[in-house]
Amino acid sequence: MDNKWIDLTGKVVIVTGGSMGIGEAITADLKSCGAKVAIFDMADLKPEALDENTMYVKLDIRKKAEVEAAVAQVVEKFGTIDALVNNAGVTRPRILVDYYKECPQYELSEDDFDFLVGINEKGTFLVAQAVTRVMLEKHSGVIVNMSSEAGLRGSVGHSCYAATKAAVHSFTQSWGKELGKFGIRVLGIAPGILDRTPANNDEKYRAQAYGRGMGTDVKPEQFFKNYKTSIPLGRPGHLSEVADVVCYLISDHASYLSAITIPVGGGKD
Repeated sequence: MDNKWIDLTGKVVIVTGGSMGIGEAITADLKSCGAKVAIFDMADLKPEALDENTMYVKLDIRKKAEVEAAVAQVVEKFGTIDALVNNAGVTRPRILVDYYKECPQYELSEDDFDFLVGINEKGTFLVAQAVTRVMLEKHSGVIVNMSSEAGLRGSVGHSCYAATKAAVHSFTQSWGKELGKFGIRVLGIAPGILDRTPANNDEKYRAQAYGRGMGTDVKPEQFFKNYKTSIPLGRPGHLSEVADVVCYLISDHASYLSAITIPVGGGKD
């Protein structure tokens, strides 16, 4: 009996940052729906995650030559590329100025800026450009860009991260308008508060809490203690819920959707 909740059989999908967190959940969901997945990541992939329908390329998405070589490897192995999930992203909670004058390391620096912009914006652009060249030849394809609730509404202590995710949202709108006439759909997803992921470690919680005047000893469960009132659905989201939206957007069921970013945040403003 076929238990695929949505049928992506035979589709070839690249997932950047696919070895952990949201990317790992997306990869698992795509494969359960029958897709072949190529994972682009700097983090090592668990050996058990590899099979005949999964390939892994270790690369820095900020490097154009590495990106183009990786895309060529996917085409060589699987013959084509049907979809790209631009999921790779990083965050460093930082405030514009250390107004509390206690933790200068949490003030936004040039290094922080270059790191966030390099991966979240430049990396997204480089991978999308290389993959689009393949999709143009077949006059079809889907690009899904991972934005963020912060990118749509801003976030205290996350100004640079939010700006990069706002840029990703703008990429989605602009590329969707550019590429529609070539049969390529471009969509975005903006997750809100999710279950704990590798991107949300204790150090990042401390930095974010400091920027919001909560000190540096706040535990994650304290930091998000008000989610039941701030999120209408009363809970954080699950990684699988983001992954399911990705699979739907790649599928033909979403064939008339493009140039939009969909919030996945439980109704949170």
